[in-house]
Amino acid sequence: MPKYRYIAYFEPDLEDGGYTVTVPALPGCISQGDTLDHARFMIQDAIECYLGSLRKDGIEPPPSDAPEPTNTLEQVVEVSMT
Repeated sequence: MPKYRYIAYFEPDLEDGGYTVTVPALPGCISQGDTLDHARFMIQDAIECYLGSLRKDGIEPPPSDAPEPTNTLEQVVEVSMT
């Protein structure tokens, strides 16, 4: 089962609270959550859906892009596809 690791950027939402999360390697893959843990869970689900959609269309996922994170708001998200 292939594993993919992508950098996810967690941005605090100063107006409404919580976090907005983007994955630059997967254009349009965006999610949010009330806490960092919730945002991490939500973006993992969004990545799995994104990669599943690519697979359904016969498109190879972009290569993993996850070096070591450089700060606390940059985290690696890993998903497995069956």
